[in-house]
Parts: sequence; C-alpha cells; structure tokens
Amino acid sequence: MDAFYASVELLRYPELRGAPVVIGGGSRHQPEESVDPETGGTVRRFARLADYVGRGVATTATYEARALGVHSAMGLMKAARLAPEAYLLPTDFVAYGQYSRRFKAAVRTIAPRVEESGIDEIYIDLTNVGLPPDVSVADETAPAARERARRVAKSIKDVVRAATGLSCSIAVTPNKLLSKIASEFGKPDGLTVLFVEEIPARIWPLPARKINGVGPKTAARLESLGVTTIGEMARADPAWLVENFGKSAGAWMHEAANGRDERPVVTESEPVTISRETTFERDLSAQRDRAELSAIFTELCHDLAGDLQRKGYVGRTIGVKVRYGNFKTLTRDRTILEPTQDMVAIRRAAGECLKRVPLERRIRLLGVRISGLCRREDVVPRVPYAAEPESDWTLSLFDDRSPG
Repeated sequence: MDAFYASVELLRYPELRGAPVVIGGGSRHQPEESVDPETGGTVRRFARLADYVGRGVATTATYEARALGVHSAMGLMKAARLAPEAYLLPTDFVAYGQYSRRFKAAVRTIAPRVEESGIDEIYIDLTNVGLPPDVSVADETAPAARERARRVAKSIKDVVRAATGLSCSIAVTPNKLLSKIASEFGKPDGLTVLFVEEIPARIWPLPARKINGVGPKTAARLESLGVTTIGEMARADPAWLVENFGKSAGAWMHEAANGRDERPVVTESEPVTISRETTFERDLSAQRDRAELSAIFTELCHDLAGDLQRKGYVGRTIGVKVRYGNFKTLTRDRTILEPTQDMVAIRRAAGECLKRVPLERRIRLLGVRISGLCRREDVVPRVPYAAEPESDWTLSLFDDRSPG
C-alpha cells in the first residue's frame, strides 16, 4: 500500500491532499474543529511540525513530506527542521487495522493465495490466476504471460481502490525477492511486470541495499570492498562473498543479487507469538493512574487468554511490553512450567515480569504476550516432583496493595 497510514489519514482529511503531512504525533495533535459561522461548515486547524516539542518519532509521511527529507523513524524534532510547515497528525492504529483487513479481503476475491507480510504489505501467488481454462502455464507464451500479469494486477488495484479508496503498488515477478524490490518502481500507484531476462537492465543498476536483507551495516561493508550495486554483487566471486560475509550470508547474497529466490507464498503458518497491547490516549502514571492501569492490565491478560482459547493454543513464555512517554520500550519475559491458556496463570506470570520493569516514568503503551506456543492437544502433562501449591495471581505493581 502507498504511504499507508498517511493515505488513510488523507481519506479523513482530504483538504491536506498535496501537502506535506507527517504521522506520529500524540492525541494532543488531534486537529481542532470549529464551525464557520457564515457557511456552517466544519473548519479544521492542524498542528504544524514547527510547533512540535518532544522526543517522538515519525511513523510515516506523505510523499510530499518525504521529498523534503522526512522518513519513518526520524525524530520529529529533526523532521521539524527539515519541514517546519508540514502538518502533524496523531497515529490511529485502529483505523489502519480496519483498512488493512479491507484491502487484504479485497485481494482475496481475485487471488486467494495470499501471504501477509505486515499491516500494509502482502505476497500473492498469481501462477494460475486469470489463466484461460484451456491453457496451461507451461504452454503460455511470454507475451500472453505479460498481458495476463498486467490485467490481473490492474484488477487487484481496482478492487483495492474500490474497497478502501486507496492506491497500491504491485510488482509481478518470478519470486518474492524480486517483487519486493520492484514494488518500489513507480510508486505511488505503480504497476510493474518483470521477467528474469530483465534483471540485468532493471535490477542490477540499483544500490545493493535495495535487496531486502542487506541492511545498512552490510551495505557499508560492501561499499568499503568496492561493491555498490546489485549488479556488482551478482558478478562477484561467490567464494569471495563467503570469505567476507560468512558461508550462509555470502551464498545468499550471491543468489539474491542474481534474482534467485525459491521461497513459496505461505498462506498458513503456525504463530510464533500471540500478543495484546494498547496505546493510551494520554501517558499514564503507575502512581497516580494505578487503578486504571490495573484494569487495563487485567483486560489485556483476559483478551490474550481468549485469543489462545479461540485458536486452540497454549504457551509457556509470558512477557510484558512497556513503552514510556519518550518512546523507549522495555520487555520482560518469564517461562512457566506448564503451557497455559488460562487468564489467571497469564496474569500471574505477567505480573512477575512487571516487577522487573522500572515504572517511575509515565507509560505510553502496555502489552502482554505469550510465546513457546503449541496446540492444546499436543501438550504432554508434566509429572510434578512434589506437591505444588496453588495460588491466585501475583499482585502486579499496578495493583492496590493497601490492607483490606
């Protein structure tokens, strides 16, 4: 999806279209609305980056703001120096989740084999989609395949726009690695079809860091060795890459640079972790807002247990996530003896984790998670070494510890 969070916000505030907009403010940056006494229409006053003071970071930005140098994860104070007149809007992850589900459901009406890769990105298996019934993939000519790819991609773009009002960029290529790279071509609203024989002309001139998995450190190391483009990496001696980057990474880099990727589109997979978290409308204090935090903490544990029960999983490693008002995030985990999906057991273990989190600063986000998952029916009962006393959940630091 194109500038997904920002695009969702522009549906809500169409008067900002064409302007630099940064998403990442808190609730205090909600637009102020008033009624025009002459027209009776709603007038909105938006916060500007120039007025921002704090240590927040940009979640995303419109393409107009990106043209001024603003990008995701950039500190808002730095962004304000680059684009002081840009508008600042608060994040609304509930709305982004709703639009994410809409666009994915729309895609599945055309191509049901979908692998989710995040809130705004998916991989789609189009091998047989739109193929005439009397034609096999093996018999399809290259011109026919190219025409089919464009036709199907255009149909997907159309249904996504109809379902969400938003644009997306699609790349149809032989594999996931190439599609990830080529989906950036022509953004926003791009449509790219790329065949293997086009890799030297269209992929190799790109910087090596455009390969998903080549991070800043690897790219800097490559550059220090005289390799700056994907093509230079593709033409490098595989043994040289292994010597400099290790057996596994070096071999992968050579394959990736040559556009080879055998990973299938995975439509179903066992979850690694299940979590529940919430971001508060205002930062809360563990001292002054103890009752509210305790209720939220209990509700998160209750909802997490419900998720496990509905999906048929149990887990052993329970953890908490706390994000402070300055966006610093801490996590703590605890592994229990028996896999569980019980709310009381989850809250007890999560409460123990919470004891290891400093709570002097105000809290922006609170989350509870569970990992080490397995199917409930696959659990082998543990034989205890001795009688183990039952207990209620351990009081967390959010609970009232006063007598009575």
